[in-house]
Amino acid sequence: MKQSDALREHVLDLLRGHNAHVDFEKAVADLPSNLRGIKPKGAPHTAWQLLEHMRIAQWDILEFSRDSKHVSPAWPEGYWPKTEVPPSPAAWNNSLRKFRADWKAMAKLVADKKENLFARIPHGSGQTLLREALLVADHNAYHLGQLVLLRRLLGVWKD
Repeated sequence: MKQSDALREHVLDLLRGHNAHVDFEKAVADLPSNLRGIKPKGAPHTAWQLLEHMRIAQWDILEFSRDSKHVSPAWPEGYWPKTEVPPSPAAWNNSLRKFRADWKAMAKLVADKKENLFARIPHGSGQTLLREALLVADHNAYHLGQLVLLRRLLGVWKD
């Protein structure tokens, strides 16, 4: 196996989250709808806020990576939902669907052997596809950890 192929596989494993941290599917599985907008004492965010923030940030990184015309949201307000509670069960499900679709699109970019992981993104300021994929994995891992802690505080996490 070529080193570049091995690197792609390692990055894809990191994006999946199966190694050193919980994966997205386990972190969001069976979270009762009545707890998605609850912020326990000491918690900075609700599950809805974390999910939407992860979705928005991942979408922004993906679009930056593949579209020179992409404009990022304003920081920080554009990266967080306006409410602590999901507006509806459909909004929660839509956020899950979009997160999964954007994750798959980022994984597809990384897996594409025609994409140079080390080439600077022409419209960036030194970023590479490798950096952006690692940023997605790192950001998601951080907030998935927060989501697991939140679920523990809410009493709905099973190890």
